[in-house]
Amino acid sequence: MTQLLSTKEVADFLGIHEKRVYKLISDQGLPGTKVTGKWLFPRHLVEQWLENTTLNYPGQREYLSRTPSLFVVAGSNDILLDRTLNLFMRLYPEYTAVFGNVGSLGGIKVLRQGLCHLATSHLAQDDLQDFNFSYASHELEKFPAVVNFCKREQGLLLAAGNPLNIKKMSDAKGQGLRVVNRALGTGTRHWFDRALNQADIDMAQLSGYEQEMQRHLDVGLELLSGRADLGPGIGTVAGLLGLDFLPMHWERFDLLIDRERFFDQHIQKFLGLLHDRRFKDLTKNLKGYDLSLSGRMIHPE
Repeated sequence: MTQLLSTKEVADFLGIHEKRVYKLISDQGLPGTKVTGKWLFPRHLVEQWLENTTLNYPGQREYLSRTPSLFVVAGSNDILLDRTLNLFMRLYPEYTAVFGNVGSLGGIKVLRQGLCHLATSHLAQDDLQDFNFSYASHELEKFPAVVNFCKREQGLLLAAGNPLNIKKMSDAKGQGLRVVNRALGTGTRHWFDRALNQADIDMAQLSGYEQEMQRHLDVGLELLSGRADLGPGIGTVAGLLGLDFLPMHWERFDLLIDRERFFDQHIQKFLGLLHDRRFKDLTKNLKGYDLSLSGRMIHPE
């Protein structure tokens, strides 16, 4: 059960005067709700708010500077990104490129802590007309530079032959199908949950909804093995594994970069690859990618 704190308990937790709590509610969005005239604060949301408003992480921002041969990318998982990081290391063996698969929102948080050079994200706005901006504004003290890596086709991965004849999201309602899911904090899970709500599908009634996979390819393998009938994912996986795919939208998969690090040598070399023929050649046997924006500065324009 969620632990609720009183105004006094929140003040004690934050080490401030009780009157200051009301100022934080109005000025800095401290999460709370009024019940019968009294303010109550879910403890886990107060802790999350405190983490999100933390500006300095002592000792962490210097870590990347102390290890100049290390190139760290964190955030959303992507098959083309994996191949590009391998290409980067082949072309620039003086660097060791590592990827932290922590989901789009996790990548932005890691960028905030100064523990990665690039964050990868495809968090969609509610209208699917833009990506990443509102989340970056909320999570980061300073808005980052945003460069497009690629565009990807997002949708539903289905068993080969689409035996349940799913033509739209609402077709999944009441069929008793088995679902495989992506992890919380990923852009795909964020979109999938919203799409289920829009189709008036009760998540609690979906068998396997709580079965979470860290990678797009793992979702596809669950379908290929027959252990699931449907899962959210990118069209590339369907093409690689011979699955059916119900496309929903094209999304912008972006690189978010701390502006103070933007001109670091390894970042510029990686961004330079996005204009290289060898990068484009990586998609020759991959469906569901559009490279027309790759390497373009999205913000600042």
